[in-house]
Amino acid sequence: MRRSFAFKLTLLTLAWLLLAIACQQIPARAFWPALFGALTTPLALLLTALLALYWLRRNWRVALLPLLALGLTWPHVQRGLSLHPSQLVADYEQAVRTNQGAHPTFLPGAGTAGAVSLLSANVRIFNVYSELREPGDASSKNFIRWLASSPADVLCLQEYYNEPGGSAENGQVFRSEAALGRGSGRHAFVSPSLTNRVGAEFGLAIFSRYPIVRRGTIPFGKLTQNHAMWADLARAHDTIRVFNVHFQSMSMAESDIATATESRAGLRQKAPNLLRRFRNGAVARGNQVDTVLARVRRSPYPVLLAGDFNDLPYSYTYDQLADHLQNAWATAGLGIGATYHGQLPFLRIDQQFASKQWQVLGCRVHQEIKWSDHYPIEGLYRLK
Repeated sequence: MRRSFAFKLTLLTLAWLLLAIACQQIPARAFWPALFGALTTPLALLLTALLALYWLRRNWRVALLPLLALGLTWPHVQRGLSLHPSQLVADYEQAVRTNQGAHPTFLPGAGTAGAVSLLSANVRIFNVYSELREPGDASSKNFIRWLASSPADVLCLQEYYNEPGGSAENGQVFRSEAALGRGSGRHAFVSPSLTNRVGAEFGLAIFSRYPIVRRGTIPFGKLTQNHAMWADLARAHDTIRVFNVHFQSMSMAESDIATATESRAGLRQKAPNLLRRFRNGAVARGNQVDTVLARVRRSPYPVLLAGDFNDLPYSYTYDQLADHLQNAWATAGLGIGATYHGQLPFLRIDQQFASKQWQVLGCRVHQEIKWSDHYPIEGLYRLK
């Protein structure tokens, strides 16, 4: 009786897994409830793994079913839980060399001839707003200084902020283009979505140690902080194209989410607005990723793409790019790789992707850098 129930549960779980993966292919504009099916993928994978262990003890022939399913869906396992022991070895060796513990400062191999190291980060306007600032602007100064000292060949920054000539209020603190561009030996391309009355720029930015020979901006309708930019970088013997993106946020306050989960009254009060924001954000990101992917497909050069996706690995946004590009963390990371520094744990909403011409040598999330609500990501790549 117990085995009969377990067998039926196994078949239902496998059907659930296939349906959840299929939901990732459906854009929210076509059928937005599929979002919820896609988000159940990790649970379906976990239950499939548990059933495989159960049947290995009971009946190895039946165990072949969940084991085969896990084998066929292994790329989806790697999306949420990257399993690459080689990265653990690299981390340990770097820690021994630098004596910096579990989080060495930068990837070993950054600066290697022929390789390209890319550091991407949502810098949260370098904490310029009063509610984010620290005494003496410590976090702002430290963040800009850390980025400038990075050995990365390319920086892709979202929610970027720059005061080109400084200001009477802030002095020279937020002259970030000068510090991250000429000051660190990099060429600069800033794509502002807003320039305020004192000339301060808000938007996206790419900084490169390679000359920028072509560049462009990709608006998603009206140009806002949610847009994309690209730059062609001329290396010694080739040219590469780098995309920097910031996709639509759900704009859901953590306090509203907490209220909705604490009581029935809170759920009734907050759920309709949260659901509407969740749906609208997903629809916008689906349209935005389709726009960017069309540009990626037309690129005549090998592509690196980085940015703040505001979406999880089990989503239409991620899935569309994963069908054409390699995700750096899924290819060479280790663990969950959470990039959101906030009250909601385990969220990997910042990504780096590379076209098939690249070999992904390593990927690291800098969870020791806490000056933003996003952790920086560093990837190391080499053309095959």
